Amino acid sequence: MFSSPLFLCVGSHDSFSYWVDEKSPVGPDQTPAIMRLARISLVKKLMKKWSVTQNLTFREQLEAGIRYFDLRVSSKPGDTDQEIYFIHGLFGIKVWDGLMEIDSFLTQHPREIVFLDFNHFYAMDEAHHKHLVHRIQEAFGNKLCLACNVESLTLQILWEKKCQVLIFYHCPFYKQYPFLWPGKKIPAPWANTTSVRKLILFLETTLSERAPRGAFHVSQAILTPRAKTIARGLVGGLKNTLVHRNLPVILDWVKTQKPGTMGVNIITSDFVDLVDFATTVIELNDLLQEDRALAKC
Repeated sequence: MFSSPLFLCVGSHDSFSYWVDEKSPVGPDQTPAIMRLARISLVKKLMKKWSVTQNLTFREQLEAGIRYFDLRVSSKPGDTDQEIYFIHGLFGIKVWDGLMEIDSFLTQHPREIVFLDFNHFYAMDEAHHKHLVHRIQEAFGNKLCLACNVESLTLQILWEKKCQVLIFYHCPFYKQYPFLWPGKKIPAPWANTTSVRKLILFLETTLSERAPRGAFHVSQAILTPRAKTIARGLVGGLKNTLVHRNLPVILDWVKTQKPGTMGVNIITSDFVDLVDFATTVIELNDLLQEDRALAKC
C-alpha cells in the first residue's frame, strides 16, 4: 500500500533489528559506560534482549505488508573497508545485504512501493556516506524515485515511471543526490515514554499539529524503556517487559484512526507480527475510499 500524505501504510521500528551480533563490538550509538560494561560477555547477551525490536526479516516484513522501514546505520570499528552495518546497540547485518533482500522482493512485485528512512548515522565520515549512497544506487538503480513535491506523487505516476523506492536521508549529504529525500519530508515525532497513556496522548497531539501539506508523517506507536525499566525486566527483554502487554492497547488506538489530510499517514510499531498490526493499519484505507465515494454522491 502506497502512502501519499492522504493514504496510510505500515512501518516497523528499528526494522533491521531482527538479528544483532552479540559477538561484535558495542555500537557507537551507546554511551562510554555501556561500552565498558559490555566487555563482560553476559552484558551483551542482555543487551540483545533490548536491542531486538522485530522478529521478522526484511523479506518477511514485506510479505506481511510492511512498506516503511526505520533504518539506523554505522561503520564498524576496525573495519578496513567502508562497509556500513545496521545498528541498534549492537551491530546488525550489512546494509548491502538488507538492500538486496528488499530489491529482490520489489523485482518480484513491480507495483509495490517502499519507504527507506535512513535517520541515524554513527561513526560515518564523507567517504562512508558516499559508499552507502553508491550501494543504494547499485541495489535499486532505476527503481529510485527522485525527490519532488510530495503532493505530486500518485501510484499511477510511480507505476508509469517504474519507481518503487523512496530514500529519506537525514543528513545534509542528501543535497548531492537527486534521489535522496530530505529528512524533513518525513518527520517522525518520538514520545520517549514507557506509559501507553502518555504515548497515545502524544500521538494524538502530534497528529493534530502535523503539516497539512509538503511532507509525509510517521506516527511512532512505540514505547521506549528507561534505565529502571531495563533493570526491572533485565532478563525478560523489550518484548516481554513492554511490548506484549501494551501492544493490544496501541492496536485499539490504531483502530480508531482515519487517514486523510490531518489523519494518520504512516504508523510504526515494534514486533509487528505479535498482533494483526499490518492488516489493521492497511484496512483503515477503506475509510478513505468510503469518504471519497460519499463525496461523489
